[in-house]
Amino acid sequence: MLLRIYPENPNPKAIEQVVSVLKKGGLIIYPTDTIYGIGCDITNHKAYEKLCQLKRIKPEKANFSFVCHDLSHISDYIKPIDTAAFRVLKKALPGPFTFIFEANNNVPKLISSSKKTVGIRVPDNNIAREIVRQLGNPVISASIRDESDEILEYFTDPELIYDEFKDRVDIVVDGGFGDNMASTVVDCTSGDFNILREGKGDLNAFI
Repeated sequence: MLLRIYPENPNPKAIEQVVSVLKKGGLIIYPTDTIYGIGCDITNHKAYEKLCQLKRIKPEKANFSFVCHDLSHISDYIKPIDTAAFRVLKKALPGPFTFIFEANNNVPKLISSSKKTVGIRVPDNNIAREIVRQLGNPVISASIRDESDEILEYFTDPELIYDEFKDRVDIVVDGGFGDNMASTVVDCTSGDFNILREGKGDLNAFI
């Protein structure tokens, strides 16, 4: 299903429809403030395995992000962080960043079995955040690539995304054209902010 949702004022009934699919173990493709993502409910093991299968990666080797609604949501899944790090997050989020932290015991065992860290995102996109808020827990998420396009790399047109993935996911959310630049990935596990991948976000503006 291709479901149109307007990011400025997401229709609550449409969001409910997406959340219902997630709760039943479905996969969704949805917009963020960077590229379109594909995700599932973090608490649904079968959905997580389906996501890994679609991405052609073993569950224990997957390196997906947790898409959260806000800062308080993040603290449910990471070990305590110092005040300086919290201040940066408060300024930078919602925004186009993936912050890597040490995971705490709330992270489902299937996801944390082989690694002790987790990548956290709070996108500056009302659709993504409303989905997660109504779901009540994070969406575990990966980017979707256009394997046929070596220049853009990422899909930006939701109708093309639907054509490509309609037989493999339950809902493609059309939130308008996406970006073709991924988030900036920042490793915070050492106490410093180490940029692992330069993306859309400029962290220097917040440090």
